[in-house]
Amino acid sequence: MNISPIFQNNNNQIIQQNVIKFINKQKDFLGGRTVSSTRAVGDAIQSILEESFSDICGSYIKEYTSHFNRRSMADLAFTDKSDFYHSVDIKTHRLDTVFNMPNLTSVERLSRYYEGDDNYFDLLLIAYSVKDLHINVEKVYFVPIEQLSWQCLTIGALGWGQIQIANSNNIILEKSPNRKKWMINLCDTLMDFYPQEINKIGDRVSYFKKVRKYWIGKKS
Repeated sequence: MNISPIFQNNNNQIIQQNVIKFINKQKDFLGGRTVSSTRAVGDAIQSILEESFSDICGSYIKEYTSHFNRRSMADLAFTDKSDFYHSVDIKTHRLDTVFNMPNLTSVERLSRYYEGDDNYFDLLLIAYSVKDLHINVEKVYFVPIEQLSWQCLTIGALGWGQIQIANSNNIILEKSPNRKKWMINLCDTLMDFYPQEINKIGDRVSYFKKVRKYWIGKKS
């Protein structure tokens, strides 16, 4: 499989630094109510990135759009200069929160999307702190999902299963990412996950059989 120029020669690291500089030089754009809501701050960061990410990436991008609904796997998308298509999911992490376990995407949706070798599902992970009304971005990762190690990922029980970051304070990257190997690891993880879910469902069925029996025997 050929590699997108975005992820060659440390180009994504240049983009990461550009994102940090871009956000940190913005005038304070949070209100008193917004700053107290982690979700509202995340939405505000996402909004300014959607407007400006094409300019941040510059000549790497040929075509760009940020018009997606909330159910889409992408917050923004672009075709790079080598015609690879990138769906980008923006995730923000406020560093003074104790725990953050974001959903990334459905295992079924990703498996279908990655049937196309020219498709990339990229994560733009923004770690920031807030003082008064000012945001300070301290760390950015701009990587394809297959660069995230399974040591820091887990599966959540929603639909076919949701790939999640187990803890946003602990991001582990693969030094030599390999999509084939990563997708096989995904399948192996699901082969362990699904039987556990079946056992859980069996326990729930047994429980509600007892609940039903109780209510049948209960006097009106």
